[in-house]
Amino acid sequence: MKKTLIVAAFAALFAGQAMAAPQTYELDPTHTFPRFSYDHMGMSKQILRFNKTTGTVVLDQEAKQAKVDVTIDMATIDTGFPMFDEHIQGADFLDTAQFPTATFKSTQVNFEGDKPVSIEGDLTIKGVTKPVTLTVTSFYKGPHPMLKKEAIGANATAIIKRTEFNAGKYAPGVGDEVTLDIALEAVAK
Repeated sequence: MKKTLIVAAFAALFAGQAMAAPQTYELDPTHTFPRFSYDHMGMSKQILRFNKTTGTVVLDQEAKQAKVDVTIDMATIDTGFPMFDEHIQGADFLDTAQFPTATFKSTQVNFEGDKPVSIEGDLTIKGVTKPVTLTVTSFYKGPHPMLKKEAIGANATAIIKRTEFNAGKYAPGVGDEVTLDIALEAVAK
């Protein structure tokens, strides 16, 4: 009898671990938009975004582990004005002809309870890679109301210096500090 209880306890333990396997989520390109803002010569705060982002998030909420891998199509910069989009894509700023994408690859995701609160990783822009920590300001995990699949959503923010990524034309008149603000949604594969 005692042996049967021990076997049953181990079976339950391993069954619970199998249920806690990491889940891979694919970014929803219609609801994932990296935005950034900067000071424009002390006159205004400019807010721009990128329209095409791909990637995955692997989440094991019970183990408090996650991995984020994102690629941004830099040629999809959206200023609201096509001529300015071309200007920002030029060699003085994003140089999308030579560096068509930017990437973020997490190195550590930090949790409080079962929610991620910060994501440390390597941000690569114009071939320059720097460590960046994104602060997670909101997080959701649950069923997608329309797709009826498991989904996650988050918002995160960080501040970088564009001069550190060889995109510092007109700094400091045009602000060197850039605030990143990412809205992300992803659906279970």
